[in-house]
Amino acid sequence: MLDPYLGILILALLGVVNAAVMMGISHLVGSKRPTSVKAAPYESGITPLGTTRERFSVNFYLVAMLFIVLDIETLFLIPWAAIFRELGFAGLVEITVFLTVLGVGLVYAWRRGAREWD
Repeated sequence: MLDPYLGILILALLGVVNAAVMMGISHLVGSKRPTSVKAAPYESGITPLGTTRERFSVNFYLVAMLFIVLDIETLFLIPWAAIFRELGFAGLVEITVFLTVLGVGLVYAWRRGAREWD
């Protein structure tokens, strides 16, 4: 009864073992003497400006969520486009409803000022 799931179990086990081995090697090979330079944050070769506890505007998160929604929309559109002819008219109606719901949400967010930075 477990034969169909044996491959998934082996893959999960290999993933966990791989993560544990990588962390163990990193711990053994890594530096043991922390300094202020090593502990300093580093981002793209630029010394960070300001504090790491800086607050972001809510609009930043709204734009990020809109991006994720539209990104997921693309993930649904690509497979739909691949089998468009097989779905026929019903598939066209379904994707039209899907895009309409997303479009209404986007217009609502736009009207509420999600794209305006203060």
